[in-house]
Amino acid sequence: MPAIVVLGAQWGDEGKGKATDLLATTDPIDYVVRTSGGHNAGHTIVINGEKYATHLLPSGILTPGATSVIANGVVVSPEALFRELDGLLERGVEIGGLVVSANAHVIASYHSTIDKVTERFLGKNQIGTTGRGIGPAYSDKVNRYGVRIADLFDEKILRQKIEAALDVRNHLLTKIYNRRAIEVDAVVEELTAYVDRLRPMVADTSLLLNQALDRGQTVLFEGAQATMLDVDHGTYPFVTSSSPVAGGVCTGAGIGPTRIDRVIGVIKAYTTRVGAGPFPTELFDEDGVQLQKLGGEIGVSTGRTRRCGWYDAVVARYSSRVNGLTDYFLTKLDILGAWERIPVCVAYEIDGVRHEEMPMTQTEFHHATPIYEYFDGWGTDISGCRSFEELPVNAQRYVQALEELSGTKIWAVGVGPGREQTVVVNP
Repeated sequence: MPAIVVLGAQWGDEGKGKATDLLATTDPIDYVVRTSGGHNAGHTIVINGEKYATHLLPSGILTPGATSVIANGVVVSPEALFRELDGLLERGVEIGGLVVSANAHVIASYHSTIDKVTERFLGKNQIGTTGRGIGPAYSDKVNRYGVRIADLFDEKILRQKIEAALDVRNHLLTKIYNRRAIEVDAVVEELTAYVDRLRPMVADTSLLLNQALDRGQTVLFEGAQATMLDVDHGTYPFVTSSSPVAGGVCTGAGIGPTRIDRVIGVIKAYTTRVGAGPFPTELFDEDGVQLQKLGGEIGVSTGRTRRCGWYDAVVARYSSRVNGLTDYFLTKLDILGAWERIPVCVAYEIDGVRHEEMPMTQTEFHHATPIYEYFDGWGTDISGCRSFEELPVNAQRYVQALEELSGTKIWAVGVGPGREQTVVVNP
């Protein structure tokens, strides 16, 4: 039975929550799993006109009957977790079960402090992080003085680990950044305050998910961030601190690669990016302003305005390759109805040479100039279309062209934010 991966194929904010929600409403989903990142992610789901945003929680938390899992590859801020849960409960949302991996690493307040002061220290060389402590928590994990969820239940071990972490961090804060040292007791008190509420949620999630697959249940692995933000395969160093590509699902959830049946890449009908870093098709003219305005391009988690550009088929082909995609879910096609002609980047020009695949080096990518092909627009509202045949002919041709240029079949197309505003192209 299927293990399905849904991930971002650009720089994030593609509409992964909509794809996840569509899968959960067409076929029963037993588990929805987050495998990487932290509360720097953001999914928006619109149900019956109501907009819901999830950050750390899997978007499956809104799916009746599904169990949401925060797996071992995620870094967890207990404060953010319970703030998000309480926010949904206050809105009267009926939420499903939630399980948190005992091996997931913890984000404490000092991680956020380090994140923010480091970004300020970098000045013009800032990465553009969210300042929520994601990178420092992953850094502690790799340096082997991180704190895991299971450590919260043994105060002696917890204190030892925090002492080890702060021994390093406090030198940095006081001697480099001229900030006050952080007290061990304050951090221990901060984290142990969540123990009673957290304890019933914690489990061996690798065992849980493998047993579910053995029983023939359906498990949906929901991506955070996106391919071009992957620490290995993205536009390094302007990336996140984890592996949001399909291969990262295996290490982030504790399942083997042979268990994955389907990998769906979510991609916008144009391109956006939040934060610093190269972006070949970025627009600095009225078209960019209009895309931002019509698309409502404000980051769900950050509140930052997204940089906007035309569809980049080079990025799409690259995402197809590194993720082994079986399908694309194309979102926000309705936004392009205002244009008479729609450019699509089909290749790059770098130092007079045409490149149809992703450049090998950061320098080359930084200097890439998009080569465009142009497609006729459709000039009409398509938000009411519910089948591919109902789309205007030029909209159909645009989708078919993107499918051919991107190297992976397009499964479905989003024509609006609502759950029902989806057109299935290739069932």
